[in-house]
Amino acid sequence: MRACTRITVVGVGNEFRRDDGVGWAVVARLRERAAQRQWPPDIVLATCDGDPARLIALWEGADLAVVVDAAHAHPGTPGRVHRLALQDARLSAPTSTSSHGLGLGEAVELARVLGLLPHELVVYAVEGADSDFGTGLSPAVAAAVDPLVEAVENDLARHPHPAFGSRP
Repeated sequence: MRACTRITVVGVGNEFRRDDGVGWAVVARLRERAAQRQWPPDIVLATCDGDPARLIALWEGADLAVVVDAAHAHPGTPGRVHRLALQDARLSAPTSTSSHGLGLGEAVELARVLGLLPHELVVYAVEGADSDFGTGLSPAVAAAVDPLVEAVENDLARHPHPAFGSRP
């Protein structure tokens, strides 16, 4: 079993574009929980605007990277969460798209070509209802935050790390 050197959780989006801020909201909640549990410093909780170069810099060298992003789906169900896992250095094509022009798909492909992918990559894409200017999540997306925080923590717990125990 490979020992973990670093875990990174990245909330992607823009907290001033309503539901596009879901990734930031999840990271904020994880930070609150981490402070209560005193997670080790090699678990990085970060936010990003979705720029591929910044995403790659955040997950470079990580054994596990978990990315949370808003998505647009047509037809969509606001608050529905899609979990995608990296397989063979490629993400399977989602049924929804990122709320950013260039973003996660391009970051994954570029990182693959450059040999900068994390050992394991998990992406949570949350279908949004409102990406207009403003703050605050729509009710359906806000309701998805706590279950999503639990899902991310479960991913962390399944990864071998002294803070969570060594679980398969």
